[in-house]
Amino acid sequence: NHAWLMKTFRIGGVHPKENKLSADQPIKVAELPKIAVFPLGQHIGAPAKAVVAKGDKVKVGQMIAEAGGFVSASIFSSVSGTVLKIDTCVDASGYDKPAIYITVEGDEWMEGIDRTDTIVKFDERPELTAKDIVEKVKNAGIVGLGGATFPCHVKLSPPPGSKPECVIINAVECEPYLTADHRLMLEHPEEIVVGTQLLMKAAGVEKAYIAIENNKPDAIQLMQLKAMTVKNIEVVPLQVKYPQGGEKQLIDAVIRRQVPAPPALPVSVGAIIQNVGTAYAVYEAVMKNKPLFERIVTVTGKSLATPSNFLTRLGTPMRQLIDACGGLPEDTGKVIGGGPMMGKALANIDVPICKGSSGVLIMRDEESHRQPVDPCIRCAKCVSACPMGLEPYLLSACAEQNNWEKLEKEDVVSCIECGSCQFTCPAHRPLLDLIRLGKSTVMGIIRARNAK
Repeated sequence: NHAWLMKTFRIGGVHPKENKLSADQPIKVAELPKIAVFPLGQHIGAPAKAVVAKGDKVKVGQMIAEAGGFVSASIFSSVSGTVLKIDTCVDASGYDKPAIYITVEGDEWMEGIDRTDTIVKFDERPELTAKDIVEKVKNAGIVGLGGATFPCHVKLSPPPGSKPECVIINAVECEPYLTADHRLMLEHPEEIVVGTQLLMKAAGVEKAYIAIENNKPDAIQLMQLKAMTVKNIEVVPLQVKYPQGGEKQLIDAVIRRQVPAPPALPVSVGAIIQNVGTAYAVYEAVMKNKPLFERIVTVTGKSLATPSNFLTRLGTPMRQLIDACGGLPEDTGKVIGGGPMMGKALANIDVPICKGSSGVLIMRDEESHRQPVDPCIRCAKCVSACPMGLEPYLLSACAEQNNWEKLEKEDVVSCIECGSCQFTCPAHRPLLDLIRLGKSTVMGIIRARNAK
């Protein structure tokens, strides 16, 4: 096992326990909800605007909300039925957000969506131009499915002056517990390869890398087999290290380039990163005419009867998925939307599955409590762990003292909020919580300054 020969990123990183309990569970199709709920802000950027009204009949795959700007994404119904109301719902952040409620009746799909399993090869659609692909991606409401939910068409339309050289498919899945991307690769490898070819054509590049951590040897082997026939797609096995799925860390691991501080983007060093689930969604949108209205979600936890991976229609309440795994265990302390490192604890379990919902993690009571906070012992573990080369102890102290000027000077905007610092701190200090607070304040100050 030559793991040490494998690539990884150069600065920082930590090794949480992986706990991939659902890795060998084939994808199951989740049952349809009785009422589907679609928050209008399921992506980075402007919220979508509802284009349906109470009482309207909708079908699966019909647009129910249109993009509210260039950096935004349309939302499509995942169910057929009647619009019950346009109201608010509590989203994963715990706040009330505008949402469309649809009462589910039957399962009637829009005309023109190809529901067969036949794989449409890249060469079968030679007439597709880069512009066509970007347009189809935009019209399908595709956003980054790794959790960051950045609208996909925006990434494929880089700012003037920046020239992409490669596409990197992020199949790292470095968050503990999550296995949705892993299962997707095992069950739909050919579609992922075609999706990658479409992304290469859309971005106008000749080279793609599919980056997979070494804890998924079966996926590495299968993807290598399927990509062998396609020139210029290389599968790159990586050492296991969190947060390797972060764009900047992945670029460093795969092509050995460091992305400068914001406003520099991955494309500034020639790379466009797309999650493996996004690549699959691009295949479905372009080749099958299917908008993004379902995704694979890992539902997991040490006390859960059957940790599983579900193909879930968006708008399905998390409670329903938890019930399908045997119900909420008695010793539950917290339910996390996402993974344990970057996910957020949910206020309730009726939160609907959105485009960015990669997982639902049920944490046992004893694991979910914070330890008492001790004084900083100046051990600098957080400095060694920070993958952005920042000084978390300093940033958190500045935030605690409301010293926004110093916080900005110390480059808080480069923080990717991965939580490696807080994970490694022997004094259990809430480093990330403070830094996150400080970062959002500083970004507000910068925005106000730039607006003048």
